[in-house]
Amino acid sequence: MSSINPAKRIAVMTDVHANLPALEAALTAIRAIGCDSIIHTGDAIGIGPFPRETLERLLAEDNLRLVMGNHDWWYVKGLPEMRPEWMSEGEAAHHHWVHNALGPDLRSVVASWPWVIEEHYGHLRVAFAHYGLREDGSGFVDIVRQPTGDTLDKVFERVSADLVFYGHHHPAADHTGRARYVNPGSLGCFCEPVARFSVLDVERDGSYTISQQAASYDWTELFRQLDEREVPLRALIRTAFLGRDPG
Repeated sequence: MSSINPAKRIAVMTDVHANLPALEAALTAIRAIGCDSIIHTGDAIGIGPFPRETLERLLAEDNLRLVMGNHDWWYVKGLPEMRPEWMSEGEAAHHHWVHNALGPDLRSVVASWPWVIEEHYGHLRVAFAHYGLREDGSGFVDIVRQPTGDTLDKVFERVSADLVFYGHHHPAADHTGRARYVNPGSLGCFCEPVARFSVLDVERDGSYTISQQAASYDWTELFRQLDEREVPLRALIRTAFLGRDPG
């Protein structure tokens, strides 16, 4: 690790996406590292086959805070009665499956999650968000597929911070513009059985270092449960989000 005895050590995860084996591996690694707190920057659910188990595991972890993501928000507010043009029938079926698997009792808990967490560590201002919000509050701005510091300045123009951790777009990234923007990379959606997360070490004077961490896990049960639970869009999930051909 970058600092032997920092004033604060924060683990940052994003986009677990109902991948329980990856989450368990990450939490084990985080405990071994010794962190003061954990922040998850949105999309705890959706895509993976373990929505309820993953959400319950996150809620049971001490010193873990959760930010609202788009999949989390769809669970809170429900899907529109009329399917939006941009959402395929398969996507709608997937979201309905996720919401049914969760049941209604956790909805009020998820509804309490903030859109942004802002912290001050000395003079260092740190924001944790899923992505940039639309000005009218209707959701997140469009994903920038090839981000730069300048484009992320626009994405997060309503966030005032020196350092911004975010997710939504699954590749890991680290760019500097008006602020430094760090995406740990999706913990639950990756082409290898590796759970990615970041560790922020902050010193008492506000100086900091960030290290990228990865915990290996066995994804056999992940693929088996996609089939056994008949998760809608599972063939697409295997190829587009986990990098494996069906079969």
